[in-house]
This record gives sequence, structure tokens and C-alpha cells, in this order.
Amino acid sequence: MSPRSASVNEELRRRSRERLLQATVELVAERGYEATTLGAIADRAGSARGLVSYYFPGKRQLLQTAVHRLMHLSLEAGLEREPRTADGRERLARAIDAILGLSRDQPVLMRAHMAGILQAQGFVQCPEQQRLAALLRDTVHRYGSPDVDADYPLLRANLMGAVFAALLPGAPMDTGKLRAELFQRYGLDWEMGVPPEQGT
Repeated sequence: MSPRSASVNEELRRRSRERLLQATVELVAERGYEATTLGAIADRAGSARGLVSYYFPGKRQLLQTAVHRLMHLSLEAGLEREPRTADGRERLARAIDAILGLSRDQPVLMRAHMAGILQAQGFVQCPEQQRLAALLRDTVHRYGSPDVDADYPLLRANLMGAVFAALLPGAPMDTGKLRAELFQRYGLDWEMGVPPEQGT
């Protein structure tokens, strides 16, 4: 039996890593962050337990990477859904709806993510976060920003603030009101994107 090629090995590593990220999303959503162990994540992914530590330095980094991947996939699906559009305002509306939709559809997961960002380790840089950032930067560019380097961090902060407000224990804000505020701020029409009453 001949040894596997480097490209085959790379593909196997990519799939293994993605299974771990998906298992993290599922388990944290089901059990919460504290009750989710690295061993349980490995078991759900069908991976050896040592692989978790091989790919990720710890549970917090694993969670942030998993959520950034989910956010990227959700944003990409929202931007590319039919009918596809190149209109920058429509794309920004879809981006807002995709991220706010995660706070509605995955509250336990997103709350754990936001809590992790606010801890001492802060924001984890990873390939998934960079892909998410690239999509959001492209959206800001298509929206017509004259200074993407200034406007992208502001959009990111506005979206994170809205998610935090939607998930604040004991005093959550309605996502429809948060959406209306963001749409007003960016001059978007309510009918753009996927208004809440239409569902997703």
C-alpha cells in the first residue's frame, strides 16, 4: 500500500478539524460551554482526543474558532441566497440579518462566544475569523464605503453590540428593534435582507 500524498493528508486534516468545529457548535448549543468537555467534543466528532489539543490550544480558542466558522458559513449563505445580488445595500442588509439571526437561532452558543471574547484572552485570530472578516470587508466595500479600514471595524462593533444586547441575560432586547436601529444607521430599507416576519 503506497503512502498517502501530501494533498490527501491535508484534506483529511481539514475534514477532521471541521468535524471538531461542528461538534463544538452542537455540544455547546445543547449543553452550554461549562458542561462541554474536550473529550465529549472529540467523541462527537469521531476523533482521537489528542487531536483536539493538536489543532487548538484550549477549549475557549476552539469555541471561538467554531463560532467564527458558523458565522462565516451563515453570512456566506445569506449573501449568496437566491436571488443573488451585487447591490451593496441589499448585501449589507443580508449580512446584518445573518448575524442577528444567529443570536436568535443559537442563543446559548452565541452567549458563550460573547462571554469568551470579553475574557482576558480576548479575540482569537484564526483562519475562520479571517474568512469572516474578508466577507464583511467585501460587504462594506460593496456598500460604498470610502474607507473600508475604518468602516469595517465599526460595522463589526455594531454587529457585536447588537448580538450582545439581544442575548443580555435578564434584559434582552428584541432583535427586530435592534435590526431597525442598524438598518436606520446604514440607511437600509426594512424590506431588504430577510425581515423577521419572513423567517429564514
